[in-house]
Amino acid sequence: MREILHVQGGQCGNQIGSKFWEVICDEHGIDPSGRFNTDGKSSENQLERINVYYNEASGGRYVPRAVLMDLEPGTMDSIRSGPYGQIFRPDNFVFGQSGAGNNWAKGHYTEGAELIDVVLDVVRKEAENCDCLQGGEHFKVKSSQFYLSYNL
Repeated sequence: MREILHVQGGQCGNQIGSKFWEVICDEHGIDPSGRFNTDGKSSENQLERINVYYNEASGGRYVPRAVLMDLEPGTMDSIRSGPYGQIFRPDNFVFGQSGAGNNWAKGHYTEGAELIDVVLDVVRKEAENCDCLQGGEHFKVKSSQFYLSYNL
């Protein structure tokens, strides 16, 4: 089994990541509660590679292997209250309280520096739960340019 660890950060990265999870859930037949949809529209083939992006939890729930981070709580609150907000592991939401106010130095040296150990700990825990971590993907915005990094 090969697993991918997904990390999304910042307001735009989390908004794009949230939509990404909606699409992935739809492709795999996962409903907003994290369960495989057995309404007749889904097929068993959708479960074939589900372990690439999801961990199977108790009760047949599928939980995204994702870490969501931001320097302020607003985006996290929006994701949690969104249609697929309840499928994420609550411990994997990592956020600060004040944000950086579009100040790179504040985000890098103060607010971000305070969160980095917590983020790395959550990423480490997710990676340790994998049988064979294939790689990771990261959604974020830097200098007004969106990019997705994928490492093997």
